[in-house]
Parts: sequence; C-alpha cells; structure tokens
Amino acid sequence: MDALELIPLKHSTYCVLLALGDEELHGYAIMQAIAEMTRGREAILPGTLYAALARMVDDGLVEEREGRADDASGGPRRRYYRRTRLGRNAARAESERLRALLDIARSQKLIQGGQR
Repeated sequence: MDALELIPLKHSTYCVLLALGDEELHGYAIMQAIAEMTRGREAILPGTLYAALARMVDDGLVEEREGRADDASGGPRRRYYRRTRLGRNAARAESERLRALLDIARSQKLIQGGQR
C-alpha cells in the first residue's frame, strides 16, 4: 500500500504516529507523549487510543509486540508499538498536506508565519 492512499489521516492516527517517532512505546507512554508534545492541548482517551492502534496495526502503520516478562510489575504484560516504514511515510505525507493548508492560511493572513 502507498502512504498517499491513506491521506488524510484521522487526527488520532496522526497524533499516535507523531508520538511514536522512532521509539517503541506502550499505550500509556503514547498518551503521555501526545500530551507532552502538545503541551497539554491534545489528549487521547484510552478507548480512542486502543481502537486507533488496532486499526493502525491492521493498516500496517504500526507493529505490535508483547513486552518482556520483566517489563510487567505483577500485572499483564504491556503491548509495545512502533511505527513502520509505511507509518513514517504516511506521517510525512500528512505533514506535507497540513503544511500546504497552513501556507494557504498564512497567505490569507489568518495566521502569522513561524512557530508559536
């Protein structure tokens, strides 16, 4: 599958792909990464996160693995997720799509250029 076939991405999917970066994270760490990278402006609830992850595994955007026995603290083993090459390409394509929209907003003076 080509990444462009998946564009536009659902907001939750895009946030998860950005949160994963080049790391392998479990669900709670993904939620924390989203909150941190957006300075608390974005949050993803567990139900939304795990539904998105299941869909992303099916679409080949992320890979899942079960954690090691020593990762768990007496509870069930955590599942870890990492972005695939397709996931990285989809995040890149979505970022380019969003950048084009921001360029239009800047040209219409809806927002100023640069980072805030």
